[in-house]
Amino acid sequence: MLLTSFRSTTEILRHSERIWPINWTVAGYIKVFTRAPFFKWFRNSVIITGSVTLAVLFTSTITGFIFAKYQFKYKNTLFFIILASMMVPSQVTMVPSFLIVNWLGLYNKLTALIIPALVSSFGIFLCKQFIEDIPDSLCESAKIDGAADFTIYFRIILPQIRPAIGALAVFTFLGTWNDYLGPLIMLSEVERMTLPLALSFFNSQHSTDINATMSAATLVMLPVTIVFIAFQNQFIKGVSLTGIK
Repeated sequence: MLLTSFRSTTEILRHSERIWPINWTVAGYIKVFTRAPFFKWFRNSVIITGSVTLAVLFTSTITGFIFAKYQFKYKNTLFFIILASMMVPSQVTMVPSFLIVNWLGLYNKLTALIIPALVSSFGIFLCKQFIEDIPDSLCESAKIDGAADFTIYFRIILPQIRPAIGALAVFTFLGTWNDYLGPLIMLSEVERMTLPLALSFFNSQHSTDINATMSAATLVMLPVTIVFIAFQNQFIKGVSLTGIK
């Protein structure tokens, strides 16, 4: 796909068996930047993905901390409900989510994709499993020294579960960035689209221009590739430790 984006449409059709470009060209990228509001689509994806990822990391770690280190009424029941929600496909809750978003007046706004994704049951489960392995003596020693709950959370818990945070961040980023169905249902204006949905729209408008469509697909894929390469060590370590647990 990357190499095809640097080939002209004529060359692709005439020499479909070749992989390496004969004559390199960036015409496809120029078309993407000039014929479509690509930077607005990119901004929308960054806002949604960044907001959801940060929110999920916070809500998952602090909720996992509460479930792992505190005792309260109906604790096991609430955690069972969280586990049960992991078994419900997102497609099942899509229509109720749309009705609620529409009722709140958030339809066709970026917040329609951010608010429903602020909490992740998988993230809570993952963080709880890691935090349970942290000795209670560390938290008790900190309390004796006068540390508040949030101090324990920030100074002791978070540094100890970095692999889980890294894995969860990559999972959340990839899932949110590549989400197609959510934006398709919640957004209607072209300028509010995210990149995966915008890519489908762009392809429908330039279906005969293979060079431009490959360039657009490469631009959509590039941030995901960069994030995975940057955090691959934390991701692999987090996944491997999760399997052990």
